Amino acid sequence: MQQLIRTSTILSILLLAGACAHNRGPIVDMRGVNPEQYQSDLAECGEYADQVRIGQKAGAGAVGGAVVWGLIGAAVGNSDTAQRGAGAGAVYGGAHGTVDGVRERHQVVGNCLRNRGYAVLN
Repeated sequence: MQQLIRTSTILSILLLAGACAHNRGPIVDMRGVNPEQYQSDLAECGEYADQVRIGQKAGAGAVGGAVVWGLIGAAVGNSDTAQRGAGAGAVYGGAHGTVDGVRERHQVVGNCLRNRGYAVLN
């Protein structure tokens, strides 16, 4: 179980690092684009993306991870193992939920810009 907890912690750190590294904006083909209009559209699209509640996704992931990993810990060990499993699951699930939320925000911005006629490359 100790190995499982270490693995989940490492995976959580990697997921969060990946979300941070992926936190750059969209890549847009700027040929023929008015930069001032693009900045205005990007800001408006960012406001739509702000409706994605990353904290709620992280919280739901943490709860789900705690339940599943706690049950696994209880099945293979005792109450102490279940508690450690729930803690590790909460960390992993929260990190995964955060990554999903960041990914969804990027998708909202990209879709919004595409709908406004921009060639979004990523």
